[in-house]
Amino acid sequence: MSDLNIAILGFGTVGKGVHHSLKSHQSRLEKVLGKSVRVVAILVKNLEKHEQSREDGVLLTTNYEEIINLHDLDVIVDAIIGCEPGNSYLQKALEKGIHVVTANKEMFAHHGEELLALAQKKGVTVGFEATVAGGVPVIQTIKQLLQVNRIQKVEAILNGTSNFILSSMRKDGHSFEATLQAAQENGYAEADPTNDIEGYDAFYKGVVLSQLIFGEKPNEQSTIRKGIREITADYVECADELGLRFRHIVTLFKGNDGVQCRVEPVLISMEHPFYQVDGVQNAVSIKTDLVGTVQLQGPGAGMYPTASAILEDIIQISRPVSTEPAYLEYQGDASSSSKWVFFSNNRKLELPYDIKVLARLSDKAVVVETEEVERIILEHPLLTFFELIGDYRHTTEKVIV
Repeated sequence: MSDLNIAILGFGTVGKGVHHSLKSHQSRLEKVLGKSVRVVAILVKNLEKHEQSREDGVLLTTNYEEIINLHDLDVIVDAIIGCEPGNSYLQKALEKGIHVVTANKEMFAHHGEELLALAQKKGVTVGFEATVAGGVPVIQTIKQLLQVNRIQKVEAILNGTSNFILSSMRKDGHSFEATLQAAQENGYAEADPTNDIEGYDAFYKGVVLSQLIFGEKPNEQSTIRKGIREITADYVECADELGLRFRHIVTLFKGNDGVQCRVEPVLISMEHPFYQVDGVQNAVSIKTDLVGTVQLQGPGAGMYPTASAILEDIIQISRPVSTEPAYLEYQGDASSSSKWVFFSNNRKLELPYDIKVLARLSDKAVVVETEEVERIILEHPLLTFFELIGDYRHTTEKVIV
């Protein structure tokens, strides 16, 4: 029984999680794969920092060339961040016929197409489950279980940091700035949180899903990427009194103008499946033509959820599925109007339009159903507004209809 030899690039949180999980689940991996899984090399930036991690028979090095030239190397696990040098490292591995598994969503969003094409040419595989939603098996679900179904639309919460901040603001009543600081102190947000709170991280993951489902990246001209900085404690409180909750949502579908990708804060009603998705949890809703809507939920980041996704990809290397999920162009429901929530910003909110008012919270906020939203926004540029997703039935005595 030959071994499956693995090298890990990067030995931070994710790399250590993979290393530990391979050890703790060795017997299970042997049963599934019929062979032992052995870490033979680890790439680090600083040897002194990781000297205590040195093991007999395992190459610990800062030189990638030493790793790529190892004899009988089967898989390279990419646990580093940034487009480079990760992309160059994986290109070299694929050229030599080595399978790769990556957790680097930014790199894969930019270079996934070329890496997959090269892997196909060389007869090896690229695993990228860990690039989207951490431990939630959205990639394998689409690749393995939705080969007959045609995908119409995807809605997802793909950034645990933003979801944690929005959930905590509602529960604690604190400002965005105070909640972000608490998230950083507790390790839920980076020292520089820009990628998370401005929607870049979620957008990269949306691009990965777009390439998987539709075979192309989103239309750049129509792409929307909005962060959550503008959401105030007052907005969160008003939304809560209206029975609504803020979520940072990625929406993907393909229409006449190509793949549409929106990353933006929205308000959801209690009928929506994401209403109870709090904290650092991720959730994905996949609308299909046959089975209907498939819902997935789980931890979107962290040492072991990400390691779990990487191990599942390693297992799939022995039995890859080559499939391109079909999709339907999404036209939406032409018979239904859009629902929106407008906040007054301390001014009396008056909308002299022929619109359907679903609920009003004194002069603070109003929930409407209208197809005139573009006109309203143009004529009232100081209004703050958010789309409302899900059926809406107000449930509080404070709401005036």
